[in-house]
Amino acid sequence: MKILVTGSAGFIGFHLVKQLLEKSNEVIGFDNLNYYYDIGLKYGRLAELGINQEEIKENQLIQSVIYPKHKFFKGDLEDKIELDKLFDRERFDAVVNLAAQAGVRYSIENPSIYIRSNVNGFLNILEACRHNPVKHLVYASSSSVYGANKEMPFSVDDKVDHPVSLYAASKKANELMAYTYSHLFNIPVTGLRFFTVYGPWGRPDMALYIFTKAIFEGRPIPVFNYGNMQRDFTFVDDIVEGIERIIEKPSNSQVPYALFNIGNSKPVLLLDFINALEEVIGKKAIKQMLPLQPGDVPTTWADVKPLEREVGYKPTTAVKDGVRAFVEWYKEYYKI
Repeated sequence: MKILVTGSAGFIGFHLVKQLLEKSNEVIGFDNLNYYYDIGLKYGRLAELGINQEEIKENQLIQSVIYPKHKFFKGDLEDKIELDKLFDRERFDAVVNLAAQAGVRYSIENPSIYIRSNVNGFLNILEACRHNPVKHLVYASSSSVYGANKEMPFSVDDKVDHPVSLYAASKKANELMAYTYSHLFNIPVTGLRFFTVYGPWGRPDMALYIFTKAIFEGRPIPVFNYGNMQRDFTFVDDIVEGIERIIEKPSNSQVPYALFNIGNSKPVLLLDFINALEEVIGKKAIKQMLPLQPGDVPTTWADVKPLEREVGYKPTTAVKDGVRAFVEWYKEYYKI
């Protein structure tokens, strides 16, 4: 297949592009390379995919020097004109939209960027798929849409009308927009609600990265809600396998729209997660116990049975193994 992956210099996007290329797909990666976190990490991921930083230019396709079937396009989803040109020229079989402004707490401080990127940008993707039909559009939603939901595990049949951050609200908006376009224009669309993805090349604003860095540097780690939090930590390889399977299986219902949770379905107590990290590093963390942050929730837990029934999705990576893989990458990347 010929697949567009937006957010390809991001954490999940990078891993997905690599896996799709290794399965002989033709992949065009798309990213605006913004400065939300260390851009050097994004360039490092691109280098792993054979994209030379020095050659990257705005709105131009760059050929990978490692993968003959891979090109990279630096652009912005908000630029409808350039996005439409790309769709018209390349004629994609499928699109995986992972590009978004991430971060729950950042959305409290910088709300407007979430509307521009996550809502307006996603609208441009939907419009591009409408006018340049694709076999399947897969897009990233988030477990954040469940808000303060207390029913466990989280099910896609639950009501999600009470988001507790603008990030969550923008992702709920994506789901509504995607269904509407699927209904009106018969576009095969699938949304995936991601649950706390971690692993090598992860984002520096995520807990595992923050904790690892602080432990190596001998600084305190922030432990919110005094450690009484559970997260459905999901290793990135398991996530990527699920996405890859979904790309090949669009919904065949009357409205070709589907929505799934994609997680590990095994919530882990934050303190147990920290203990696993301490054991792998061989050093105790200095814990700074803090209250729950605004926009955060105490527990996430994914019901993944529908995705398992649909495509045989079954995550296999134990938390300790995933943490070890991350720490090994971290030590190599930062030469510790």
